Amino acid sequence: MAGVSSESLKAALAEVEPKLPTAPLSLANELFGTLEALDGSAGLRRALTDPSRSAEEKSGLIRGLLAGKVSADAEQIASSLASSRWADSRDIGDALETIAATVAIAVAESKGAAAGGGASGLEALENDLFAFNTVVGSSHELQRALVEPAAAPQQKADLARKLVPNASEEAQLLIRQAVVAPRGVKPAKLVERFAELAAKRQERWIATVEVTRPLTEEQQARLQAGLNALYGRELKVNIAVDPELIGGIRVKVGDEVVDASMLTKLGELRRKLAS
Repeated sequence: MAGVSSESLKAALAEVEPKLPTAPLSLANELFGTLEALDGSAGLRRALTDPSRSAEEKSGLIRGLLAGKVSADAEQIASSLASSRWADSRDIGDALETIAATVAIAVAESKGAAAGGGASGLEALENDLFAFNTVVGSSHELQRALVEPAAAPQQKADLARKLVPNASEEAQLLIRQAVVAPRGVKPAKLVERFAELAAKRQERWIATVEVTRPLTEEQQARLQAGLNALYGRELKVNIAVDPELIGGIRVKVGDEVVDASMLTKLGELRRKLAS
């Protein structure tokens, strides 16, 4: 996905982000169900990506399809996607799949945060997905069974569940989606993609800090406390020493890079470390 479709997906993810800390797993399930309806109708996909139709008209098509069948959040997310611009009729489905998976991943993240560390929830999810792919990768028979055209979707889902019976609800949902609706790729490949999304989200909980000189234990503790307060969550802090660093400190959390020029964010941290 590139160009206008990539920008539409980026905007959609930003719009969904505020909902994620309290999103239920049922929202991901509803979005995957909407994806199934979308994939099942070439005419609907063409209508939703027709540049001659207005955003309001396309949004109305989705609202008419989903009204009373899904939650308000699911309807809003899908209608917002419909109102965006897409370069190809498949792209809107790919975007919906990404958002649905992101919701499921965020649920695992929230559970981990409630237990004392969001990164731990994401790591556990990644481990469950990796365990499934390891089992499948070790057996050609399983690989054939999961792509057997004659097998009913529920049969494939039941088989997948038996392979990783102790996996979390979030992992089970993502694995089920991959084996029931792989959308033109091998189930293991889609599970791998979901794991990559989880790994990307996990980066939000890791702060890579570059400093000009080694920090004392007290300074590290201050830095940890300051970053936790700044980002509003318990971060894992990795510290690297770079004597040539200009400005004294550089912090990377996820996609955000903060250097010493952003004094509004790091000025107080620098003063604490210098004391």
